[in-house]
Amino acid sequence: METDIRAHARFIPHSAQKVRQIIDLVRGKEITEALSLLKFTPNSAADPVSKVLASAMANAEENFGVSREDLFVYRIFADEAPTRKWRRFGARGRFKPWLRRSSHITVILRERE
Repeated sequence: METDIRAHARFIPHSAQKVRQIIDLVRGKEITEALSLLKFTPNSAADPVSKVLASAMANAEENFGVSREDLFVYRIFADEAPTRKWRRFGARGRFKPWLRRSSHITVILRERE
């Protein structure tokens, strides 16, 4: 039976839409290749994604005794987290809401056969 190695990051202050652009780069790749790819990605959402991947890799090595060369990104996804609504006042006394979106990132790694 396959064991799933998981890691979660919650309430990341980036919108799920922007995080999904970064996540699509690393889906299905080897874990070391994915981390080196994220290191040179100029998007600010790449930093929390690489932290979650590194955490999942550490979970695999410490808790399951799996070598990092055998791991690949089996599933990775970003869900929407709560949106903070900030006030901003516009012209003619109107109210302009600022939506500060956030996201939850989940990574599932598996061992390569």
